Amino acid sequence: MTTVLVVDDSSTMVMSLSRILTKSGYVVETAANGQEGMTKLKNGLKPGLILTDVNMPVMDGITFVKEARKHPATRFVPIVVLTTEAGGPKQSEARAAGASGWLTKPTPPDTLLATLKQLISG
Repeated sequence: MTTVLVVDDSSTMVMSLSRILTKSGYVVETAANGQEGMTKLKNGLKPGLILTDVNMPVMDGITFVKEARKHPATRFVPIVVLTTEAGGPKQSEARAAGASGWLTKPTPPDTLLATLKQLISG
């Protein structure tokens, strides 16, 4: 079973993503911001994929991606940025930080699951 770490400060978004992912057979771990996500990773969580928002308090998504890439256990784990921002400079910044993919909210469940499947198997 693949574990997906969902990092988002919106509890509604976390609930929605958790429901979609759990129904599709993934194990879901959640964090309310990048710092909480990093704490879980440093405490031994080894997700098969990470979904992160960009705009969050404490530690934003771009910083989180950079930090996760420095961490040995998640150096090569696919990280998908899921945000309301449609591309632009933030998308370039996310790619430069090491993000594997970019999805704009709201993402249809089929698109989300297809993207995850592709990244996890690839």
